[in-house]
Amino acid sequence: MPNIKSAKKRVQVAAVRQARNKAAKTALKTVLKKADADTNEQSVKAAVKAVDKAAAKGIIHKNAAARKKSQLTKKLNAAG
Repeated sequence: MPNIKSAKKRVQVAAVRQARNKAAKTALKTVLKKADADTNEQSVKAAVKAVDKAAAKGIIHKNAAARKKSQLTKKLNAAG
């Protein structure tokens, strides 16, 4: 445990950010699973929007976001 006041604050800030990132990542996974299961245009559109938001916030890498969007679109086109 840190003794310096600024180091204590960094620990607290890091914990808050870690919790926020974990929640966002979990929500993204949920949306992706729903889109994967339903494969209709509405769920895929919501998933693409969520992926774009996650990439903008730095939760996932932009190339990973592009890959996920491509996979969703490919699956949608195959189904439809």
